Amino acid sequence: MPRTAQPRDIPCRYCKAMFSKMYALNNHMRVHRRPKKNPPPPPPSPQPGHHLREETPPPLHFVQVPDNDGDATGGADGALDEGDLLRRQETIKRHPLLNGLPCDANGKFLPAGSPPPPWDHPPPDDFSPFQDRSSFELADLLFRRAQTSATTNNDLMHIWASRLGEDSDPPFRDTNDMYSTIDGIRVGDAPWQSFTISYDGDIPLGDKTPWKHKEYEVYFRDPRIVLEQQLANPDFATEMDFSPKQVFDECGTRRYCDFMSGEWAWRQANEIAKDPSTHGATFCPVILGSDKTTVSVATGQNDYYPLYMSNGLVHNNVRRAHRNAMSVIAFLAIPKTDKEHEDTDEFRTFRRHLFHRSLRQILESLRPGMEAPVVVRYADGHYRRTVFGLGPYIADYPEQVLLACIVQNWCPRCDAPWNQLDDGDGGRRAHELTEALFRGLGSKVLWDDYGIVDGILPFTHYFPRADIHELLSPDLLHQIIKGTFKDHLVTWVTEYIEATNQSQDAKRILADIDRRIAAAPSFPGLRWFPEGRGNVLRQQVYLPAIAGHVPPAIVKAVSSFLEFCYLVRRSVIDQDDLISIDAAVKKFHEYRIAFELVRPDGFSLPRQHSLVHYTHMIREFGAPNGLCSSITESKHIKAVKEPWRRSNHYNALGQMLVTNQRLDKLAAARVDFEARGMLAKPLFERAPGCAGSVHPLARTADEDDDGGEVDDPDVDSEVILSQRYVTGVPSKVNLLAQYYNIPLLPELLASFISRQLDLDHLPRVTGTVRVFPSAIATYYAPSDRSGVRGMFRERIRAVSSWRGGPGRYDTVFIVRDPSVDGFEGLLVGRVRLFMSVEHEKEKYPCALVSWYSTVGDTPCPETGMWVVEPDFDDDGQPLLEVVHLETILRSAHLMGKAGDKFIPRHLQFHNSLDAFKEYYHHTYHHVSTGKNKYQPPSYMLITSPAAVQSYHHQNDISSHHHMTRQPPLHMPSFQLPQLSPSANITITTMPAAATAAATLPNIDPLCHVTQQQPSSTNKGWMVLEGLVWRDEGEAGWSSWEASGYRLSYPWAWVW
Repeated sequence: MPRTAQPRDIPCRYCKAMFSKMYALNNHMRVHRRPKKNPPPPPPSPQPGHHLREETPPPLHFVQVPDNDGDATGGADGALDEGDLLRRQETIKRHPLLNGLPCDANGKFLPAGSPPPPWDHPPPDDFSPFQDRSSFELADLLFRRAQTSATTNNDLMHIWASRLGEDSDPPFRDTNDMYSTIDGIRVGDAPWQSFTISYDGDIPLGDKTPWKHKEYEVYFRDPRIVLEQQLANPDFATEMDFSPKQVFDECGTRRYCDFMSGEWAWRQANEIAKDPSTHGATFCPVILGSDKTTVSVATGQNDYYPLYMSNGLVHNNVRRAHRNAMSVIAFLAIPKTDKEHEDTDEFRTFRRHLFHRSLRQILESLRPGMEAPVVVRYADGHYRRTVFGLGPYIADYPEQVLLACIVQNWCPRCDAPWNQLDDGDGGRRAHELTEALFRGLGSKVLWDDYGIVDGILPFTHYFPRADIHELLSPDLLHQIIKGTFKDHLVTWVTEYIEATNQSQDAKRILADIDRRIAAAPSFPGLRWFPEGRGNVLRQQVYLPAIAGHVPPAIVKAVSSFLEFCYLVRRSVIDQDDLISIDAAVKKFHEYRIAFELVRPDGFSLPRQHSLVHYTHMIREFGAPNGLCSSITESKHIKAVKEPWRRSNHYNALGQMLVTNQRLDKLAAARVDFEARGMLAKPLFERAPGCAGSVHPLARTADEDDDGGEVDDPDVDSEVILSQRYVTGVPSKVNLLAQYYNIPLLPELLASFISRQLDLDHLPRVTGTVRVFPSAIATYYAPSDRSGVRGMFRERIRAVSSWRGGPGRYDTVFIVRDPSVDGFEGLLVGRVRLFMSVEHEKEKYPCALVSWYSTVGDTPCPETGMWVVEPDFDDDGQPLLEVVHLETILRSAHLMGKAGDKFIPRHLQFHNSLDAFKEYYHHTYHHVSTGKNKYQPPSYMLITSPAAVQSYHHQNDISSHHHMTRQPPLHMPSFQLPQLSPSANITITTMPAAATAAATLPNIDPLCHVTQQQPSSTNKGWMVLEGLVWRDEGEAGWSSWEASGYRLSYPWAWVW
């Protein structure tokens, strides 16, 4: 019986993804693009009374209600996500003169509100140069995604042709036909060009020095063409800033986030605006980055030198997300010579000149746009007069030395002496200063006293408003992670242990540190380190591993450095954070003196010295994670390493250039087709009777995914159960208790249900209980690796066997007090089971957790980490409780506290959480219970006219806002002008003793209201997606009028 293909014709409502099975769509929505939700709050879940040192109020959580997909753990649309809340509380001041006003194609400004001109698109069914959509999708699959070889492609087309009749052909005749079709794509075309550079100095007669007689070829693409393609990419339409901006929070505190929020862009705009002809234009900074990379050592030292370009208008998350906002525009020449000449001063000088002259030549096409505005079309469809300018340059320290034309070990930003970098504030380097020194000093003085290489000026000297000394960007990867942490601190700790202990004792200590690192419990996104220190790139496991084996001062040095890392990698950094960053650097400098034994020459190290410049660079360029060399490092894979592997390795660069050009064309074609709505429908329609079976418990690859950054701006903080539940286990509570050997489970579940319904007795739980292997937490984590608006998603697991091995039961943070930020507002528990409990036709997602208590009232003074210990009952069993799923915030990372004791050799990562009496809680990732989350503004309406008058003036509520209630009582309506999309409102009459208040998003004009009587479950709550109302007066009608603000309403509590 022939098999029928399953078309992907089931669309996701929230993105462009298509699926052939409903379970695939459901899993996608759960794991990748959850809709926003706003569930009503039920009574809170109490916490165990003794596992904290003081009595604490219970956390709020939310009962989950079914959404339109029938997801028992889903939520309704319409709530504000973290990004919405951030934007709502921010005040953004745009540059008044270079403000990016739309114009026509001739540069004439348009009236405000004018729509953009239509794009000159072909017909909506024109997939040229492809025959149809299937041909495009096949070429994209084979060339970009699968990267199949030419032989494989030819074989595929041959097999395909054999299945067709004589009158039909496969999409492509062969590989060459497919390549020529891709080459014919009109969009995204930026042809490669080349030029050669050779030594132009005097060559004495008979001088056979090889490099002096050689021509060096540089391949490049016109950066003006590539830049305009980036700016016109419709995928970036809503993620660009068309003018410099200053961002302030609700308290007026300055925030630094995307690149255009920095002072440098504003200052450049001021300089450009001195010319009145530039007013209304957009300032577009050009961001560059370069770094040599090696593709193969085994087949010879195959090095390549790519140059990348981005622009400063796209938001940082776009640049980090590898969405074609960073493009390779050149492959620079790498001059080499024989051993006899490679260390000569003359050859070094030539290499510097070759590098800078190449950059000048490559960027020359941008010069006209730097000197006068040019008209450019942008992603939103509008034309804008645009002024280009050289912006930050992403490079590691050796590359910065080359770029700044300075001597190795000097700072490229300031002129502090190389051997006293941190002893005082060095003056700022500048092209003007360098030129003045050239005129007055000799080469030796320049080299020895100022760290300047004589006879060469950086390429930025030859472009308007550019100075490389202020344009070198902060580098989190090479300066902070690989440099200061791995190459310095980890090495120094090892050398200190070896210097202060007998050889054999030092080896035992280092081996124990390795075992501690290898025993780090599983944690989402954390690599396992089976060999210990050799693979340390994740700092959170290192600090608790060395505690007890090195002096407290060394532990404090590492701790203060990690505090610095925690702060500078945030996506949003405010003035208070900058103060904390400088304080962390000061503490680090104070405590690193403990390494003097292994650093007799001191600590004047350029990578560590860069820490003192970070607050200045953050003010200049915004959050450093938008300019990190990790962006260019990851680009190496797609632009260099994969194209090299696809080549035949003979004269590979030419083949790599063509591969890059074809990849760019395919990417541009996909964006173009999507913008024209040509990829929105299924690739082919489902045949009648071909409906695929739906199996909601089917396992997908996403079950093994730990999560990652969330770049979807329309996602809310939440915790949901995994797609599939565990099969083969009982679904009744008593049998489940026996199956898992948890005798108290029925009582714990009854207590949980009692708290949910605010009962004064323990109900009998007779409904179905499902056990789930994991839950997915989405939360705000600006200091962790996160996506747009600081959102991150991870999978929390509670399984008896993980990947065929021992069980995995993750530890989590549980909200204790939402009003207290940080660890003080949280509890720590270890998840034993994830469950969904059905009671009286309602489903309650929950978790069985064992508790941990904090040890002491303050963090450990050495590590800066909180210490916790597991709680046990009177019988020595773990203290258990069932908590609502929504009380869980995110995973918690615990590391065993071993002190100066040596851990057993048999201890492994899977049993580490059962082996220690006390644990360090890793402090260096973001834990927020809500104080640092962006909260929606609210109006507190109180029955006292005086209080209303005071609130009215304090919060600048406009007098034209007014509300009226119109009779009769059974059909009331509220008019709420200038508030947001429509909501369903339910009024419930209340008993006279009730008291409540709440915060919800604003609502729409003329929202319809329905009367509802109190019930045992809602307790009389009135559901209103919009305001905060509080009424502590007597029952009945209340009304007041103040400053034109009038409200009449029945005595009821309103949410």
